[in-house]
Amino acid sequence: MRKVLALLFFAALSACSAAEETPKGRGIDCATGGSDKFLPECFVEDSRVGERRFLTVRSKSGAFRRFEMVDDGRGVVAADGADEAVAKWSAEGVLEVAVGKDRYRFPARMKSDGPQP
Repeated sequence: MRKVLALLFFAALSACSAAEETPKGRGIDCATGGSDKFLPECFVEDSRVGERRFLTVRSKSGAFRRFEMVDDGRGVVAADGADEAVAKWSAEGVLEVAVGKDRYRFPARMKSDGPQP
């Protein structure tokens, strides 16, 4: 019985430490769970599936969201879930994306519609 309890204890301990690991990827500012304050607590990773490009954003809590990059001026759209992503560009070259109660700031460049003089 002691061996079983010891194994359960170590399994629980390793599960806790795995959840507290910092996610991989580039750091970005985010305001999750309805927070008003943006903090550098989210991490984004790029991936491809065929010709499609995706961004997976993970928070330190383990929650994540996936976005698909699009070339129609919006920047990204929600790739999963029922909530729609609403994106807006700032003059500082930041794409701010809101999904549900979460907001993310992606450093990005807006594509021009044509050649610039």
